[in-house]
Amino acid sequence: MESTPKKGFKGLIENWQSDLIAAVSVSLIALPLSLGIALAAGAPAMSGIISAIVGGVVTTLYRGGHISVNGPAKGVIGVILLGITLMDDGSGQAFNYVLAAVVVSGAIQVLLGLLKLGRLADIFHSSVIHGILAAIGIIIFAKQIHVAMGTHSDSPSIIQNLVDAVTLLPQANPFVVIIALAGLLLLLFHSKISNRFFHILPAPMWVIALSIPFVYFFNFFDQHTLSFFGKAYEVGPSLLLDIPDNIMDSIMHPNFSKINTIEFWTTVLSILIITSIESLAIAKAVDKIDPYKRKTDLNKDLTGIGLSTMAAGLIGGLPIIAVIIRSTVNIHNGAKTKWSNLYQGLLLLLFIVVLSPIMRQVPLCAFAILLVYTGFKLASPAVFKQVYGQGTEQLIFFVGTMILTLYTNLLIGLLGGLLLALVSHMLLARVSIPRFFKMVYKSGSNLIAKPDGSYDLKIKGIANFLGILKVDKLVAQIPSGADVNIDLSETRLVGMTYMDYLVDYLKIQKNTGGQVIINGLDSHVSSSGHNRALKISLNSSAAKLSPRQTRLQNLANEKDYQYTNQVDWDTKYLKNFHFFEIRPIERKSNCLKGTFKGLDMSWEIADVTFSEGAAFTAETFNTTLMVLKLNKEIPVFTMEKEGVLERLFDRVMAYTGYKDIDFEMYPDFSKKFLIMGNKESEIQSFFTDEVIRFFENHQIYHLESNGEALVIFDKIKLARTDETMAFLDYGKELATLIDEMK
Repeated sequence: MESTPKKGFKGLIENWQSDLIAAVSVSLIALPLSLGIALAAGAPAMSGIISAIVGGVVTTLYRGGHISVNGPAKGVIGVILLGITLMDDGSGQAFNYVLAAVVVSGAIQVLLGLLKLGRLADIFHSSVIHGILAAIGIIIFAKQIHVAMGTHSDSPSIIQNLVDAVTLLPQANPFVVIIALAGLLLLLFHSKISNRFFHILPAPMWVIALSIPFVYFFNFFDQHTLSFFGKAYEVGPSLLLDIPDNIMDSIMHPNFSKINTIEFWTTVLSILIITSIESLAIAKAVDKIDPYKRKTDLNKDLTGIGLSTMAAGLIGGLPIIAVIIRSTVNIHNGAKTKWSNLYQGLLLLLFIVVLSPIMRQVPLCAFAILLVYTGFKLASPAVFKQVYGQGTEQLIFFVGTMILTLYTNLLIGLLGGLLLALVSHMLLARVSIPRFFKMVYKSGSNLIAKPDGSYDLKIKGIANFLGILKVDKLVAQIPSGADVNIDLSETRLVGMTYMDYLVDYLKIQKNTGGQVIINGLDSHVSSSGHNRALKISLNSSAAKLSPRQTRLQNLANEKDYQYTNQVDWDTKYLKNFHFFEIRPIERKSNCLKGTFKGLDMSWEIADVTFSEGAAFTAETFNTTLMVLKLNKEIPVFTMEKEGVLERLFDRVMAYTGYKDIDFEMYPDFSKKFLIMGNKESEIQSFFTDEVIRFFENHQIYHLESNGEALVIFDKIKLARTDETMAFLDYGKELATLIDEMK
């Protein structure tokens, strides 16, 4: 790995070129999304752009992060809508009142950061926060689906907005719907299109760009009617984006006259909590995918975001948040320092000045479909399935918070969700209320320093979200690079948020050279097989192997392999493969190990849990894979079935030096497989006639070489025992073939 980029102005001078290139891609995504977020929040469109510019320029000057991108994000939509609804007194000043709340919330954020209270975000239960985000997704969808259909719902109820979307479907404007559907198809299939021309621009910009020809074709510039199957529909300038000619005309100022009302402070607290939690969670998520493994100073980051939020609110902008999608794009496109965030802010300013005449030709439904797509992803069936996979109780917290938020507001939803989780923990722990809180705050957890420089962290009592700040103080006493044994055997209950904290700490400590072991959970039970699921100790009975684990254990005994069902958190080696380089790996488990006799090649088959995306938008996947350690060097490449290109196969490789390699002598093989790498001649030499025949005559797996080992897996699912045995047969034949190569 390259050396860590320099900080400050030295980093600016050293990396300006790579940071600027990355910023171009980020700004092209930020431009349509910032406008769309503002419109979805019921704010002037330019307030989103102002927020993105301030987030780029001001936040960069004082921040705790290294490579994240700041600006408006979907999380602010719900809180701005809430504020406008609560403080609308008919004077036309509703958004100005909200701007005042934005300024005050930013000032409180600065204070929290200066008081080093950034870790407070950890105490909010993760499933509750996911419930809030799902509710925000539904709110976005319910509001924007009407814009995408050309209909209108006057109801203040989100549920009624959804009902109206169905009942008003026959009244939808077909000329608006055509544009929205075209945009939706682009969003769905952009990543699957292999033609590089379509990857010049990010998907949101294509949606915007390709909507403009429809505007000319249907002539949205003049108010008139168009006929569709004999029925007339109104089209005109009201369906287009309306932004001022001069950016200075977009400046708005806060009105503090509502500062003595409960509505004002409800808005302030809602903005403060949602933006702080999301920003800090995303900051930690960005650290995980930072190729240089730098760590964000959360307190400084909170202060910087607060200062930026104050600045944005004073001139008409939305609250500032660290944005996961833009941060990920920033990293994927080679950004190295914080200055890429500054560049994207300045580029946005340039784009909106230069492109404003073009942007006024974009239909509102194009922005709406971007938000409809985003809102659906936040509350899609896959999200519910993922939460259910973490435990039945997590689904209860998630759904309870989501419903409460939809029928009340974000603040009540958050507090109600936390109360629901707390009461559930009390019932599951089966102890009295006084004893429950004693087991949280006076549990007797302690840290012991051992003579060899390692540490034993003994956690006792109730280990849930309320106890995270307490364990954080103990963990702060452990030096970087030290080995740590975390013993949970004397806990009554271990919550999911608590496990999230411990696993995050484990990964941070391992990055500094320390080994961390989490044990003591063998006698705990849970409602899910998820390793971070809520666990309760009701008796001292040892955990039993599942039927699948029993079969794997029997296979190991029969074939003289090594097998362990314990979780292995050491997944560092998998990061040497491109597929996992940009996908956070959670853990390995059910590890089967052995050596192919006579070949001097070791192998490991394991269940691996990894995520796609990050923070609140991440999806978790489980797959069984094989790592085959070779006895010779081979080229670095990836191999996949041609034409499949599922979303988990990384098309980013095409822009990081990898390219599709064809074999002229074997046209059928080239049509069947997509082989990518950056040293074509070496790869061509490796794929001899024997190797090509082997792959043509065997089952197709995703296969990737890092030069000294191969990672092999089939679909993104756990393998059955017979599939595991097929892995072994496949791996042995391939290993034998490679061993015989000169």
